[in-house]
Amino acid sequence: MAVHFPRLLFLVLLLTGIAACRGGKRTEGSSSKSTPRSPNIVFILADDLGYGDVGCYGQKKIRTPRLDQMAAEGMRFTQFYAGSTVCAPSRCALMTGRHTGHNYIRGNGEVPLRGQDTTVAQLLQKAGYATGMFGKWGLGLANTPGAPQHKGWDEFLGHLHHRAAHFQYPDTLWKLENRQLQPVALDGKTYANDLFVTQARTFMEKHRKEPFFLYLSLTMPHAELKVPDGSLKAYLDGNGNSVFSPETPFPGRHYGAQPTPHAAYAGMVSRIDDYAGQVLDGLKALGLDENTVVFFSSDNGVHVEGGSDPAYFQSSGPLRGVKRDLYEGGIRVPLIVRWPGTIRAGSLSSHQGAFWDFMPTATGLAGVQPVQHHDGISFVAALTGQGEQQAHPYLYWEFHEKGFAQAARKGDWKAVRFYQKGKPAQTELYNLQNDLAEQLDVAPAHPAVVQEMEAVMDQARNKPEHALFQTLEKQQ
Repeated sequence: MAVHFPRLLFLVLLLTGIAACRGGKRTEGSSSKSTPRSPNIVFILADDLGYGDVGCYGQKKIRTPRLDQMAAEGMRFTQFYAGSTVCAPSRCALMTGRHTGHNYIRGNGEVPLRGQDTTVAQLLQKAGYATGMFGKWGLGLANTPGAPQHKGWDEFLGHLHHRAAHFQYPDTLWKLENRQLQPVALDGKTYANDLFVTQARTFMEKHRKEPFFLYLSLTMPHAELKVPDGSLKAYLDGNGNSVFSPETPFPGRHYGAQPTPHAAYAGMVSRIDDYAGQVLDGLKALGLDENTVVFFSSDNGVHVEGGSDPAYFQSSGPLRGVKRDLYEGGIRVPLIVRWPGTIRAGSLSSHQGAFWDFMPTATGLAGVQPVQHHDGISFVAALTGQGEQQAHPYLYWEFHEKGFAQAARKGDWKAVRFYQKGKPAQTELYNLQNDLAEQLDVAPAHPAVVQEMEAVMDQARNKPEHALFQTLEKQQ
């Protein structure tokens, strides 16, 4: 692995726990030769992108050349998980470093983060990073403690409300100006994600001389399935018909109508790919390529609303389930990480990690401490190949929307437990090494393992503090 001396010095200091360049700010008399600048951190998050929707994860029908190139130049994770099977708790886990057994937000709904909930953006901001977030927030409306300006963001343009982010040509966004949120009126003809990417590139240029944390939270390919003509035409033939014909038009209900949902979905995924390429090209043009760690992932598994057809594209890849399932297709997501000169090009990682690992990873890269109480494990060692990568004793999820359910992974074992009337009704057990598709429930053959996994699920959670997520407690 080709690592230049200043980068090597930074990694040595990082992995021995010495915060040699806290926040990347130079003190008087310091030198960039002796104190390397902390790396920029960029996290690009897709919305409802399936594990199998990207070429380097097996997609055959949709073109994703820039993400495939990003994987070829960086590291691709094969056993990485979202924070939840729906967006709000998943994004909460990403920001706070806590899984759904401990987090305040454990399901969808406009529940804001509280004042005492610390985000990774707040920690990096305090350490001297410029922080910018563009796209879907979903963790606090205006005039709540969870509003972006209270959670570590210097700059923000995007959606506060989940449902507002369902529509790709909105009439209103929110912008942070002078630490105050202001509504921004649009004409209903502007593709919101184009604005988010433009703002992201402007942010990188503006802060190119200081360390920054950029969170680009796209609203695609979540329904509604609408995409600008240029991206749609890539999947139309010379007569303007979908290359995936025959199509079944979506008539429109909550989401807008779409006559060619297959072509629209493919166009949206390819446009995400183009956006990722724009960010990478922007970093290179600014000379920031080798001092920026770029993460790409999705907030949960693929959706089925708005005309989406996961089976057609095999969007979950070899996995069972979709969004709102605790099977692998609902929670296992792509993760690609690129850091030229530090991450070995074309590398593959089977490290078992999850969204709550991002906080300790990002703060580790910045040389600062995460919050005291978190569930994550830094995977800097997996990224750099320097030092031994710590493993999770287990991973845990819970979900409340369809009654209460839990899932846990420990090594190759995966358990999913369902409840009825507040009581455990059934625990399914799968060996993912032998049965990645979770087709064979082996619980009857391994009662001791079932008991062990149930014990994990019992001890992995606290009682939810918000009434909206007290499904189980109310039924007991």
